[in-house]
Amino acid sequence: MSNKSIAKSASIIGGATLLSRILGFVRMILIARLLGTSRIAEAFFVAFRIPNLIRNLAGEGAANSTVVPVLSGYLHKEKHEFWRLVYVLFTLFLLILGFFVVLGMFFAPLIVRVIAPGFISDPDKLDLTIRLSRIMFPYLILIGISALGMGVLNTLKSFAVSAFGPCIFNLAFIASILVAYNKNGNPTILALGVLIAGVLQLLIQIPVLVRYGFRPKLTELHLKHKGAASIGKLLIPRMIGSGVYLLNVFIDTILASLSWIVGVGGVAAIYYANRLIQFPLGIFSFAISNAALPAMSTHAAAGEIDQLKSILSFSLRSVFLFTIPSAVGLAVLAGPIIRVLFERGEFNAYSTLITSSALLFYSLGIPAYAAVKILTSCFYALKDTKTPVKSAAVALIVNTVFNLILIWHLKIGGLALASSIASFVNAFILYRLLRKKIGKLFSGEILSTIMRIIAASGLMGVFMFFLRSNLTGLSENIALILTIVLSVPSFFIFCLLFGVDEIKSIWRIRKN
Repeated sequence: MSNKSIAKSASIIGGATLLSRILGFVRMILIARLLGTSRIAEAFFVAFRIPNLIRNLAGEGAANSTVVPVLSGYLHKEKHEFWRLVYVLFTLFLLILGFFVVLGMFFAPLIVRVIAPGFISDPDKLDLTIRLSRIMFPYLILIGISALGMGVLNTLKSFAVSAFGPCIFNLAFIASILVAYNKNGNPTILALGVLIAGVLQLLIQIPVLVRYGFRPKLTELHLKHKGAASIGKLLIPRMIGSGVYLLNVFIDTILASLSWIVGVGGVAAIYYANRLIQFPLGIFSFAISNAALPAMSTHAAAGEIDQLKSILSFSLRSVFLFTIPSAVGLAVLAGPIIRVLFERGEFNAYSTLITSSALLFYSLGIPAYAAVKILTSCFYALKDTKTPVKSAAVALIVNTVFNLILIWHLKIGGLALASSIASFVNAFILYRLLRKKIGKLFSGEILSTIMRIIAASGLMGVFMFFLRSNLTGLSENIALILTIVLSVPSFFIFCLLFGVDEIKSIWRIRKN
């Protein structure tokens, strides 16, 4: 799979992700207007976060990082065994995720008290969070099986349907929000909407899987397969790594729930800000890493390290081309973006203040988050799931230390800044360890590209700030739109002036 093929696959995933993120924006705008940063909003976001975090531990994260490399090997050698392994994986995923759901629903009161101790002083908010958690826990099964389906389809180089799955989820979720509007913002309707959306996201994959040959029979639904054992060996350290991430988010949520330090609405603020930075990350880093993983896995299995390094270099340079200017743009326009998108209904000026602070500091880490995603995918392609765990553990310590230092001075923004610092540390460690593992990684080529993109992005940021400061005679909505519309082409012009060759390469690929 060449760089050209990866770019084409990434464009499919990126297009679907762009649509999903736009729908996600609509979803967030509606939720913000309905709930703002109120106590109900915080209860819903904490309840929704719990199954999402566990799915990262045992579902979605495992699907690509451990399933795709092993399935790729069977696909090219033993097609019949490929499908037998798929059936075993679906059975195991269903049982494992079902076990987590039962435990989660039973221990929901304890989990909520641990992850949001600040809620204990508000019994009504605590009880609501527990109730919503129990309603949404079965979502873990739906999204986990859907993630496995995505892994199977990605192995088969079919990216479109699974990439559009989140669009279906967002549409169904938006519908539930609109129903909730007519029920005085009843959060139970939102929780049920999450379950319905998860069902629909899973169902759209089934016809495509069947077309490729997915026809499970009761006689083939076993629990043992040597491929499953291989995945299990990769999965255990991967789950430990996800557990580190899980602990990281738990710590952020615990501290954000302490309103006597960060102020009220902290949990909701970091949710909104985090979802906004997922926009560029989802479109670019998620798309490129998902498209590159099967190719890197194939080259790694064949011992073609030079080709693997070429794909890695191309992926890193491509993702930096889009995430560095995205980081600059979100940092410069954090306040106006939050006001225009969310400040209405229950989302007031105070909500804008704390959310824009979180967005500003989260945005600084966008390039590092993207680099971690690409570098980690390369380790997974090499069937090394232990090294990312060690790096993530160091990042966890860094994040915790800076959380405890910065929270007193920057409040909710301090939690976001600590996450960004930890992500840069994580990316640096992964890069250094990968160099030791497979040799030189075109360091000069990548560094040169990064410096040129930073220069172009810096000038774009200055131009953006100048526009935003001088478009005073217009409404804030129009001023923001004009600033973005005029600044984006300026970045590409500055890239051409600084000789960022990736602009021309990607344009040639898209043209062909």
